[in-house]
Order: sequence, then structure tokens, then C-alpha cells
Amino acid sequence: MMVAYHGCYDLTYFGYAHFQMLEDPLWMLWRNVIVGSFVFLAGVSLSLSRAGSQRSAGARLLQLSACALLVSAATAVLFGPRWIYFGVLHFFVVATLLTRPLLRHATFLGSAGLAIFVLGWSVGWDALDARWINWVGLAAQKPQTEDYAPLIPWLGLLWLGVWAEQRFPALAGPAIRLSLGPALPRATQFLGRHSLVVYMVHQPLLFGLLYLTR
Repeated sequence: MMVAYHGCYDLTYFGYAHFQMLEDPLWMLWRNVIVGSFVFLAGVSLSLSRAGSQRSAGARLLQLSACALLVSAATAVLFGPRWIYFGVLHFFVVATLLTRPLLRHATFLGSAGLAIFVLGWSVGWDALDARWINWVGLAAQKPQTEDYAPLIPWLGLLWLGVWAEQRFPALAGPAIRLSLGPALPRATQFLGRHSLVVYMVHQPLLFGLLYLTR
């Protein structure tokens, strides 16, 4: 869905289509569904990683941080004032730092996550519209940026993912076996195992190919 959504965005950007992606409620809903599923599954994955080593977790966090900085730098060149200063990857870096110390407190994360998620879709304050603070969330107006994933409400959904994995552990095993099973094409398995690479590479490829057609 993410690749398809960005493909539609790129077609609009280069004038090959005229999708109202920032105005049409259905396009905005689709974007939120994509981000929401991404964030919830990241919470499930983060919960599963609690048995892993601190070294592995630290290396993953460094990868995320480097990719987030790269996205900011690239979009500053391409989009100027609409550069991405707190997009999905930036969110994952901060959310990981906040969540890892709490992974063994699933009940708290479930309750707090639900409260944060509901609050984020219910409240908006003009005082939080400034760029230096709107990355927290609860801003009254969405900022002018190419990607925006504030902590509130998305941290709440990530915490619900952590809670769901620990509350219903029986669901994790079949899901993993399904995702890695021989019935799925190897290409699909590759996408699932290397989601960060896919996230970083797909948009430059799509954007570059369309740029060459101008």
C-alpha cells in the first residue's frame, strides 16, 4: 500500500495525474490506514525484540537514525520549506527510545496507548502549531511538510501493538510462520524481512523513473 500510495503521489507531482491527495478525505484516510498498520506492526515487532540483545537493538536504532537524517537532508534539497523534519522514521527513532524501557509493562502500555491514541484524534491546540513543538502532536493545524508523524497519536498505536503481542502471544507464532512460510513468493518474503530497505529505496526509484520521463 505504501509503494502504491507514493506512486500515486509521484504521478500527481509530475502532472501525470491529478489526485487530490491532501484534500480528499478518502486519500487522507488511506494514508492514515497505511501509517496506522505500519506503526501497529512496528509495536508488535518491538515487543518481539525484547528477548534480543542490547547490541542488536542499538544497531537497529542507529540505522533508523541515519535513515531519518538522510530523509531530512534529501527532502530539504528537493522540497525546501516542506522538508521532512519529523516523519515516520523520525517517529520510530523517538518512539523506540521511549518504549524499550517499558516493554515489560504491557498492561500500562495498553491503557496508556489507547488514551494517547484517542487524545490525539480528539484534541488540537493552536499553541502547539509551532514547528519546534508540533512533532509532539495535538497541533490544531497540520504543518506544511511532505511527511508528518507526530508522537501523539501514533505512539499510542505503537504501544497498543506492544500490548497486543504480549496479551495475545498465540497470534504471533502463526503470523510469523505465515509470513515466512513456503507458500508465499520469495519476493514477498524479501519485502517483509527488509522493510527498512524497501522504505528507503522505493520512493527514490519511483521518483527518479518519473523524472526521467519528463
